[in-house]
Amino acid sequence: MRTLVIGIFIMLLSAPSFAQEATVEQEIKDLSKAKWQWMADKDVDKLAELFHDKAKFVHMGGTWGKDREVDIIRNGFIHYKKADVHEVMVEVLNENTVILWNQITLLAVVGDNEVTNPFMVTEVYVKEDRNWKLADLTFSKVLVRGGE
Repeated sequence: MRTLVIGIFIMLLSAPSFAQEATVEQEIKDLSKAKWQWMADKDVDKLAELFHDKAKFVHMGGTWGKDREVDIIRNGFIHYKKADVHEVMVEVLNENTVILWNQITLLAVVGDNEVTNPFMVTEVYVKEDRNWKLADLTFSKVLVRGGE
């Protein structure tokens, strides 16, 4: 009986942290979804607010920081027209750091070429002054093998 009471007590103490983690996961999923829309809409004001000042963006064509990414989107060098999100996974590392993985098919215009690519995208979010900031966005192209 004593073991049962202790077990229930431990569960009650840990329940708020599970609920809080689930809330953070959903908040980050919603923020990521909004980010894809802002990229499609070329809403650089919202993106500039979301991107951490020291953020890094890793693409097939290179790696750069916040200012260049915002400039690339603003000037249409890359237009993220549509991200079809197939899967989302979230890992809450602590109250200030969350990693999100998206498996997507991205329709984009790069230069004058419209391209579609499958990617696994890693997003790292950090909490700063009560706001989530995107600190890293990495695109990893998924190789699709014939017949599989």
